[in-house]
Amino acid sequence: MQWYCESLTEYKRLKTREVNIGGLLTGNFHPIRLQTMTTTDTMDTLATVEQSVRCIEAGAEMVRITAPSKREAENLLNIKNELRKRGYNTPLIADIHFTPNAAEIAARIVEKVRVNPGNYIDKKKFEFIEYTDTAYHSEIERIRQRFTPLVKICKEYGTAMRIGTNHGSLSDRIMSRYGDTPMGMVESAMEFLRIARDENFHNIVLSMKSSNPQVMVQAYRLLVRQMSDEFKECYPLHLGVTEAGDGEDGRIKSAIGIGTLLEDGIGDTIRVSLTEDPEFEIPVCRDIAKRYHAVSLHSDRSPLTTHYSPLITDPSLLPPHYSPFQYKRRETFVVNHIGGHNVPGVIADLSKAGVITKQVLQRIGYGYDEALDKWNISDLAADYIFFDGDELPFALPGTLKVILPAKRWSHCADKEKYYPLFSFEEYLNAGHQNKSGILNVVLPDCFNEGDAFDVNKLDKIKNDPAVVLALSSSNKNAMQSVRHMFKELLQKDIRNPAILITDSNWQTPDEHLIHFATETGALFLDGFGDGICLRMTAGSYALLSNRYGQLNASGRNYIDNKSAEQFINSTAFSILQATRTRISKTEYISCPSCGRTLFDLQETTAKIRAVTNHLKGVKIAIMGCIVNGPGEMADADFGYVGSGPGKITLYRGKEVVKRSVDSNIAVEELINLLKESDAWVEP
Repeated sequence: MQWYCESLTEYKRLKTREVNIGGLLTGNFHPIRLQTMTTTDTMDTLATVEQSVRCIEAGAEMVRITAPSKREAENLLNIKNELRKRGYNTPLIADIHFTPNAAEIAARIVEKVRVNPGNYIDKKKFEFIEYTDTAYHSEIERIRQRFTPLVKICKEYGTAMRIGTNHGSLSDRIMSRYGDTPMGMVESAMEFLRIARDENFHNIVLSMKSSNPQVMVQAYRLLVRQMSDEFKECYPLHLGVTEAGDGEDGRIKSAIGIGTLLEDGIGDTIRVSLTEDPEFEIPVCRDIAKRYHAVSLHSDRSPLTTHYSPLITDPSLLPPHYSPFQYKRRETFVVNHIGGHNVPGVIADLSKAGVITKQVLQRIGYGYDEALDKWNISDLAADYIFFDGDELPFALPGTLKVILPAKRWSHCADKEKYYPLFSFEEYLNAGHQNKSGILNVVLPDCFNEGDAFDVNKLDKIKNDPAVVLALSSSNKNAMQSVRHMFKELLQKDIRNPAILITDSNWQTPDEHLIHFATETGALFLDGFGDGICLRMTAGSYALLSNRYGQLNASGRNYIDNKSAEQFINSTAFSILQATRTRISKTEYISCPSCGRTLFDLQETTAKIRAVTNHLKGVKIAIMGCIVNGPGEMADADFGYVGSGPGKITLYRGKEVVKRSVDSNIAVEELINLLKESDAWVEP
């Protein structure tokens, strides 16, 4: 059995087939291609053309347009002709759901057709069906007869195809046999891919999208393994997190899902699905992809490399008790509420904040009322702070603790709330009286360039009941280097908790979000990490500190006048939320809108967020149409779905509660539903 990448500890890009999309080559080590999708009515030719032009000029290398029926599919010709007339030759993609005849029309017009195997021929009524093997095989033959004509048209016209599985729209047939699983997503696509291969058609890209980054990552990894096992080759992969949302949360969730796979060398084209205008998705795509355009100082990181060797096939090369295909948190013991079954802790780096005052602590979730001499602690309050200074002249609020360099800590009177930070060698050489009996944070070298770390020295701290490891790397492939350390910890059965420390020397807020989310999110999705500490270089810190209230590319102020400390602290909590390892706020699953959307998605999302953002742990899905409806809501607790012009259907889970609600009162009705379901608390 093969796994899913060549190496867990070095960056090596996965070799895939080369696919031609209207002259744009993808796969086979070509650069990671960027794409987006229009949100206009496809029948509005001029509006769609104008929006496509904005996307292309922003850097989109492909533009996807919905074609829900024959009419829209036919109008793609008018859109294409107008774009070509204006000198834009960017490949167009038709997005198809439910309507094979629309796909067959579009395949004769545009350069690529996307089909969703969950609803292209199969249906979804949330019914469980018992299939015998014979009955199941007959269903596959039915799909073959209905799908083969599209394959032949694509082959005749030189049209590329994306077989795009969505987690939320798996058919009843797949759900009945495989369940709501990543493996079901893979098999849904593989059924269509096998049919295409039987017709000797290979101009194919695949995708495994989900609104849950964990499910998404597992599905892509399984798909790579399945293709490698079955075909001894892989097709190019299009990456994306569906319904990521907007602002900071949307960027972080997308970067975690897409970035985790790109770190493993997986992915040939990407789309960031934000609930914002589509041209504003492209700068985020670019920020994600550009991390892989430079040659690493530590490993072969050039996307144009021709180096390739088989995937990992020897299970002994993988750490024990670890599977890349299912989540299992690394087993650790507890040190001062870090590790074990505790949620990951957040350590706020205040080393560049100047003098630490009560006002500084407000930036990391601790509000102080001077008149009452009382602290108010938010759900986004850091658990620890780190700075290089002396013991603070005031009592710490609540359960907040402090980590100081060991030499500073030695002078502290309060050894109950203040703990030392050691380099690995410092800790080994320190006498017992110079260590804390409660918590010592120890920094081993994660195989940094030029340093030969002796992993056997890890045995000297093995299961020390007061040691928490803090893992970071200055390597370009930092995530792989830290994962290498976790591999050693697993192999040696060292169960000390570990904090992930990630430094950023990028400049813009988007770049920081993507860097932090990718480096740490990838490890949390693999079950590694009992805490998180995000830091910036001095130059990056100063630059961000001068950008209070900066608008992002879409003109939206998602920094909200945050200081650098607030920005880093909220980012840490958002990463834990997106990886489902610590829930501290409301989660929104909102689709990016398209020509099928039946209401103003951006305005409605903002309205719903404004009145529900205090509902910690509640997941609310906001979907523009039935395509991104009950299925795509995945594991949302409540759903707000467009069901007709000006009409909304409200869901509790996947159960329809209210139909045809007037959109003017639908938000109020959603609040009533939350109250009826005992999910509402007063703000």
